Amino acid sequence: MSKEMSFTIFCIESYKVHRSLTGKQTVALFRRYGVFDYLREFYDVLHTTGYQYINNDIDIYLKARNATIPV
Repeated sequence: MSKEMSFTIFCIESYKVHRSLTGKQTVALFRRYGVFDYLREFYDVLHTTGYQYINNDIDIYLKARNATIPV
C-alpha cells in the first residue's frame, strides 16, 4: 500500500471520529465534495501535520464548498 493511500485511510478514520460519522458516510462525503482529490493534491504538506489540523482543514475545505455534513 502506498504512503498516500495509507494517509487517505488515516484521514477517513480520523474525520469520521471527529464528526461522529460512519465510514460509509465519510467516504460518501469525501467523494461528493472532492476531498480525496484535495488530500492527494496536498499530500506533501498535509501528511506532515497532526490529525487535528487535518480535520480542521477538511472542515474548512467542506465549508467553502457549502457541504452538508450528516448529523
